[in-house]
Amino acid sequence: MPNSAPNLAHGEDSEGEALLQGVQEPETDQVNLPEITYDEQFFPARPRALRPTAKRRKYLTDSRPPFEPDARNKAYVEWLRNQSMLGDADALARQLSGQASMWQNPFAYPNPRAAVERASVWFTAYPLSFITKPGQTFLSALGSSDLWEAFQQVGIKAIHTGPVKRAGGLSGWDYTPSIDGHFDRISMAIDPLFGTEDEFRTMCAVAAEHSGTIIDDIVPGHTGKGADFRLAEMNYLDYPGIYHMVDIPESDWDLLPDVPAGEDSVNIDAAAERRLQRAGYIIGQLQRVIFYESGIKETNWSATGPVMDTAGIVRRWVYLHYFKAGQPSINWLDPTFSGMRLVMGDALHSLVDLGTGALRLDANGFLGVEKSAEERPGWSEGHPLSQAANQLIASMVRKVGGFSFQELNLTIDDIKATSETGPDLSYDFVTRPAYHHALVAADTEFLRLTLRLAMEFGVDQASLVHALQNHDELTYELVHFSTKHKEDMFEFNGQDLTGLELAETVRETLRDGLTGDRAPYNLVFTTNGIACTTVTVISAVLGIKDLATITAEQTEQIREVHLLLAMYNALQPGVFALSGWDLCGMVTLEKTQVARLVSRGDTRWIHRAAHDLMGADPAADQALSGMPKARSLYGTLPEQLADEGSFARRLSRILAVREDWSIATSVLIDVPEVSHRALLVMVHRLESGMLQATVLNFSAQDLAGTVKSVHLDCGAQVTDAFTGESVGSVDDLHSFYIQLKAYQGTALLVSLSPAGLDLA
Repeated sequence: MPNSAPNLAHGEDSEGEALLQGVQEPETDQVNLPEITYDEQFFPARPRALRPTAKRRKYLTDSRPPFEPDARNKAYVEWLRNQSMLGDADALARQLSGQASMWQNPFAYPNPRAAVERASVWFTAYPLSFITKPGQTFLSALGSSDLWEAFQQVGIKAIHTGPVKRAGGLSGWDYTPSIDGHFDRISMAIDPLFGTEDEFRTMCAVAAEHSGTIIDDIVPGHTGKGADFRLAEMNYLDYPGIYHMVDIPESDWDLLPDVPAGEDSVNIDAAAERRLQRAGYIIGQLQRVIFYESGIKETNWSATGPVMDTAGIVRRWVYLHYFKAGQPSINWLDPTFSGMRLVMGDALHSLVDLGTGALRLDANGFLGVEKSAEERPGWSEGHPLSQAANQLIASMVRKVGGFSFQELNLTIDDIKATSETGPDLSYDFVTRPAYHHALVAADTEFLRLTLRLAMEFGVDQASLVHALQNHDELTYELVHFSTKHKEDMFEFNGQDLTGLELAETVRETLRDGLTGDRAPYNLVFTTNGIACTTVTVISAVLGIKDLATITAEQTEQIREVHLLLAMYNALQPGVFALSGWDLCGMVTLEKTQVARLVSRGDTRWIHRAAHDLMGADPAADQALSGMPKARSLYGTLPEQLADEGSFARRLSRILAVREDWSIATSVLIDVPEVSHRALLVMVHRLESGMLQATVLNFSAQDLAGTVKSVHLDCGAQVTDAFTGESVGSVDDLHSFYIQLKAYQGTALLVSLSPAGLDLA
């Protein structure tokens, strides 16, 4: 029952201009023309939908006057203006205003299934870790026809590029490096480290030729300390309105800590935070301190050193940063609306100038902050302003023909609320830590709990991006249980636990099972989770203590478990995403190999090892960025595609079943009780009306048992979607018998009509 989704990619030439210019009348002698859809039909009163186009400003950044980088130097201020994102945003906005093409697409409500149909399997790239041919850029490599042809064989339909625009900061005339993997954006310009704008546009065109989509990033919550922040410090025009920053009068500078030599700001401690709050300057303590590190980040506020503004007045500012000090937070409700203008401009640049089809909204749950009652933490999570801001961003993306997804690690009810009018898709923070817990504990109880909670709150699994490894840690914050629902009671392992107790129980299981003496190659990452790869999670579960000694037999065991985890994520509604670290079977780096990067507590760099996906440069021991290469257990993608038993080839068969039966756009209707704690059963209703059951064994032992669900009709035939073989029939108790080997899973088709199971 193959299913072929229409190609919705927008064709563009190398300059990013729309190709669609009208509809030609068909020749009278043509026959067997495909039926024209409503969107394709031309009506005089409804012009053909065009994708709007606009270009950002072009400025030669190397041309800089030989003057002091000082606010009193008009040449320096003008240079900063020409580097600024707000300046580019204003230029783009002026070009787009008044275009008829800005009104041709529906935008009010998310459409997750349309997004999934357009691109249901994603490759999540990481620019700093991608090894290319000598002299080849990252963007040129992602625009390679060879890569896309290999992806088509696997079943991959989209590339999420990761952040490729210039990031880091500015110190005088000089750029400073990124402090958070290019998520501290300071410009709309492509970072020369990754390629050029023309290479980006070529990548989009090649993707479209292979029915693929390119997904870019925007960061609506913060920037780096680039031109926009430096102009804000100088109190220049609308720029202070971009950020949550407060001018502290010199008479109260005694409330501020001194800035260490060589630094431009200092994180204030809790005592200084309270003093500034009581003085009425800042909101004060927020609901949590993300990336807390003693002596480095103890609060969400930092103070600048003395900065001269353009009027010759010396100022000191206190500014908010939910994340690192080099990532000042954007103010979404300033009277100038400068922050909103900047973010919208960045999104439009990716979509209508570069030619991407979708955008990821990074950390978009922290866009509103409000003072609470005296001595209580400020309201900074689940704020209505965040929902409003997300609706504006997502609506703008849909308005120009794209779709968006959010990385929103908040409660399930917050994810549900945001998805009502915001981004089309959400990252699966609901079950991601839970499926890792199921593997570590050989027990799916917590995973079943999270799946059922999502159903109760009305979260559609098809609206989620279910992923294997990405650039972040294996998160175990379990925000749903540890914040808003921390006092709610949950039944787990025969006990009644509060949400807070349940969260800590799960975290302890993951820490004990995946780190320490058992697995010294994995490291705890602050309070957020564990730095690891999918392979090193599995290695820890299999009892492997030394990655250097992994044998061929152990590699085969790791591959089996890896495919089980892929099945969990792929054989359910929604997007399935995986990375180069997954495809190559990468292990972690030694901490000493990235000592400088982890010196301030960010252990995630150990799992971001360089990898050579396409066998581009076998002699390379690092990526162009300098990221060291780690061991690959599975080999390159071309090598795997030549081996029917490889990870990639076997994954392609999983994805083929997913595609043939439209599992990605099905509906999860039941997560039933199981006959063994290591079993997981998910029952889906396919678009055809037929039922499909995903059955997985998360244990190291062979299991036999029954699958039971009230949705299974008595007498229905059960067929293995992979082999076409009969598994049996549903009995009078709405159940059927199944056997699974250790770490094995399958997709089963359940139908009363044998004709409905035509697997030809």
